[in-house]
Amino acid sequence: MSAVLHVDLDALGRNIAVVRGRVAPAELMLVVKDDAYGHGVGPIVERATADGVEWFGAFDLATALRVRAVAGDRARIFVWMLAGPDDIRTALAADLDIGIGDADLLRDVAASAAAVGRAARVHLKVDTGLHRNGIRPEEWADAVATVAASRASGDVDLVGVWSHIAEASDAEDDESRAVYERALAEVASAGLPRPLRHLAASAASSARGDFRYDLVRVGAFCYGIRPDGGPSESALGIEPIATLDAAVVRREGEDVVVGVGALDGLPSTLGGKIQVATPGGARRMLRIDDTEAVVSGWPLAAVGQRVTIYGRGAASATDLAETIGTIGEEIAVRISPIVPRRYR
Repeated sequence: MSAVLHVDLDALGRNIAVVRGRVAPAELMLVVKDDAYGHGVGPIVERATADGVEWFGAFDLATALRVRAVAGDRARIFVWMLAGPDDIRTALAADLDIGIGDADLLRDVAASAAAVGRAARVHLKVDTGLHRNGIRPEEWADAVATVAASRASGDVDLVGVWSHIAEASDAEDDESRAVYERALAEVASAGLPRPLRHLAASAASSARGDFRYDLVRVGAFCYGIRPDGGPSESALGIEPIATLDAAVVRREGEDVVVGVGALDGLPSTLGGKIQVATPGGARRMLRIDDTEAVVSGWPLAAVGQRVTIYGRGAASATDLAETIGTIGEEIAVRISPIVPRRYR
């Protein structure tokens, strides 16, 4: 294998600045799930922390702990996928903010917090129609009552109310926001302090100012990954931070073979559908095998020359994704961890 994923941390910093400027006065929560969308949690968090990012969205406990190790005690780290009492106790010990979208988990978190004598900072999630986890609206009042009782006993501190939206259409998103607003009203009616409110991810936080509230959870845009079928990177003011390239390892008739393949994370279905950047200009990637790919050759092609699969000087991850009916994030997160990351 000769593939390398080059990650431009200065581009990350520029994207973060664009996003923060656009969503202000709401605060940015940088989402670093899936190893920071395949870019590498450690360097990404280190740079983002240096640029003043204070909130990170980690999805799973292992990622949250890696963020804590890099960012230190001042970072607020939001984790929303915990599995059982051991995870909960570890999250409490690491001073994590816990996203809760299930009544059973809420009770487990309260019980664990009582057992260790440390109040849990929780963000309660209402299902606004996407059905991606979250407490159903008809069960919301009971969950709020449980939080109020646990808060009175010192076991739970409700610091946030959140949800996911589909970002499929303005009309559907407006309906989701109405459900979210009703959930916030019930929290206020219960006499609880106003929580941090976070509803929007990348696309909605950019396009819908009324969805920004106090926090926005942004992953893709900070990595320079535009939405499929949406505005271009330049229109959004962002730039891809990653470039995947690989060396020519041999010639095969009029074609060349490069050292990257499906086992490195390239979907084999891209074969025959995309153009890649070569020293001889754009050429079609003809086939993707397990460890190598075949590219249409060019004059003076030679072993050791490098071919850019996506990124700077080539198509974007989303460009590739659209040829096979998926999204740019799916291309980014598939890149194998055994592919070296090079940072600058």
